[in-house]
Amino acid sequence: MPHEFVPGLEGVPIAKSAISFVDGLKGILEYRGIRIQHLAEHSTYEETAHLLLKGELPDPATLDAIIHDLAHHRRLESQIIELIKCLPEYGHPMDALQAAIAALGMFHPAKDVTDDARNFRACIRLIAKLPTIVSAYERFRNGAEILPPLDGLGHSANFLYMLTGEEPNPVSVNALDVCLILHADHTMNASTFSGRVTGSTLADPYTVVSSAVGTLAGPLHGGANEQVLDMLRDIGSVQHAESYIEEKMANKERIMGFGHRVYKTKDPRAIILRRLADQMTEEHGSTELYEIALKVDDVVTERLGAKGIYANVDFYSGIVYDALGIRPDAFTPIFAMGRVAGWLAHWLEQLIDNRIFRPTQIYAGEHDVQYIPTEQRGGNPR
Repeated sequence: MPHEFVPGLEGVPIAKSAISFVDGLKGILEYRGIRIQHLAEHSTYEETAHLLLKGELPDPATLDAIIHDLAHHRRLESQIIELIKCLPEYGHPMDALQAAIAALGMFHPAKDVTDDARNFRACIRLIAKLPTIVSAYERFRNGAEILPPLDGLGHSANFLYMLTGEEPNPVSVNALDVCLILHADHTMNASTFSGRVTGSTLADPYTVVSSAVGTLAGPLHGGANEQVLDMLRDIGSVQHAESYIEEKMANKERIMGFGHRVYKTKDPRAIILRRLADQMTEEHGSTELYEIALKVDDVVTERLGAKGIYANVDFYSGIVYDALGIRPDAFTPIFAMGRVAGWLAHWLEQLIDNRIFRPTQIYAGEHDVQYIPTEQRGGNPR
């Protein structure tokens, strides 16, 4: 039976899901039916993670229990810390994150994925430990002492503390928390699909998240906000922004941080992040990089907005992370810190009515090719 070939499975449904919803024409993103704008304004990452995993907002007692459990599981085993110290300090943080997550699965075996309670504990453990891993490698590669978490701080505040050694101010904590919420899920993207494929084999959750991290590490998926900062630094000044964009357009080159596979109007996450960037500017003062970003956004919107090309989530998230003092190559690991809740929610959903993924292919090779013995094959003698 012939099959239509769809490169990249673009637009091909591969699962039914109740986790998140996107309307790219109207600029709508919902988690479990709740608009992302409401979650960004009123929720916390801990609460949003529970919403994604369990399908509903937690009551106060449940939320307190989630916060307590995350705090309990936040510390890393000494062997994981030693593993991180054995990695090359010049490596990419995403590679360090993937290695540490894979190792975690050996310390916390979760091979029986039919145990719902154990599965949820593994989810909490992974959500809790990812920020500790990311901050530990950042401290290590900068020659600083690796810091344990503080029990009195929440999820985002703890990460910033472990990263800098100083308790962060409320504006910075809120900015990171909102970023994690905005990155927590986005329907069937490449890394989520990768995680679901791995999960369909009944692999444990550490393997599932490790495979998703590996997919996110690719430059076509998770590294765009890092490239946005590179672009803004290449532009160098507000005065050069318009000519830079015009040259890119003339050469039909991609403008980093603009356009989206799904959204044909403004990405709702980018709108929220621009407001966040404004708040960070009010708190820390404006920078030339931010002024360049505003100019680039205005120019691209004016030139390409009619074609449905606007700033996406990657354009302003890098600006916010930069204002928090985070190095560009750590941006994607922070993306993973937020997205892990979504990956795990999809893993749990995959297990409900699991069927291993086994797509087909369209063969494009030859048939009935004859085997030629080695001594009869041509080629140049050595």
